Amino acid sequence: MGNKTIMLVCAAGMSTSMLVKKMEDAATKDGIEAKIFATSASDAHDKLDSEKPDVLMLGPQVRYLEGDFKKDLSIPVQVVNMQDYGLMKGENVLKTALKLIDEQ
Repeated sequence: MGNKTIMLVCAAGMSTSMLVKKMEDAATKDGIEAKIFATSASDAHDKLDSEKPDVLMLGPQVRYLEGDFKKDLSIPVQVVNMQDYGLMKGENVLKTALKLIDEQ
């Protein structure tokens, strides 16, 4: 399976940092090697170029960007489930991201 890179995008990059931590904890617990990071919507394109993520997860507050990213990218793009985001269910978000990568 190897290393997976999961990129989360939110409005400012702040609210998702706690979710990233929870996802990292879940990955460690499950023995999954993944690089997970969050960035702001304004920095997203720079990060896509430099980090080459395997999947892009959007925070619910930037769901309006989904269409543009899907048009421009060849990697899976999905909005994080609102409930998982609100409850900071990192494990669920991680599983969704990995499933999207596997289905590609």
